[in-house]
Amino acid sequence: KTPLFFAKNGRLVGTVAVADEVKPTSAQAIAALDRLGIKTVMLTGDNALTAQAIAKRVGVARVVADVLPADKERLVRELQDAGERVAMVGDGINDSPALARADVGLAIGAGADVAKEGADVVLMHSDLMDVPRAIELSRAVIRNIKQDLFWALFYNSLGIPLAAGVFFSILGWQLSPMFGAAAMSLSSLCVVGNALRLRGFRASE
Repeated sequence: KTPLFFAKNGRLVGTVAVADEVKPTSAQAIAALDRLGIKTVMLTGDNALTAQAIAKRVGVARVVADVLPADKERLVRELQDAGERVAMVGDGINDSPALARADVGLAIGAGADVAKEGADVVLMHSDLMDVPRAIELSRAVIRNIKQDLFWALFYNSLGIPLAAGVFFSILGWQLSPMFGAAAMSLSSLCVVGNALRLRGFRASE
């Protein structure tokens, strides 16, 4: 905590200790990121003592304190140069250079407008649990796309030669244009149906 001393006519009349408030879900969010295999780094302009105290409460292993906005951007760039893919989460004006530099910038919805403008993703709530949820959802979307690509390749590798008459001289197989059109419509329905499964997505807590 940071103590503030109040005096009147040269005499101490009171002390107030001020500390950053940690949101209830912050430690849970860090633990969820760890389970996803994501390393977390705390970048802050606060002094090292305060930063270490907060990091200990939420479970962040690495802390870089007393940094300016340009230092945050530089540290993100150094991680990228080391071969890391970096996601930066921030809500203030001082976070905007690092948000723009990161591979993925995530701005807190209640943060400064300039931070949201420089970010790739804007989280609607001021809840860090939205970060692992967004990552899990993005991974589910990528899985969905890969499934669609696999089945489209499989489907077309059989359907196109059949429609072209490749198998007719060998096996006597041929495909009516009517059935070909129906098959293409069915493939589109399968893709849409697979995508709609994401409506039932539930992130692990």
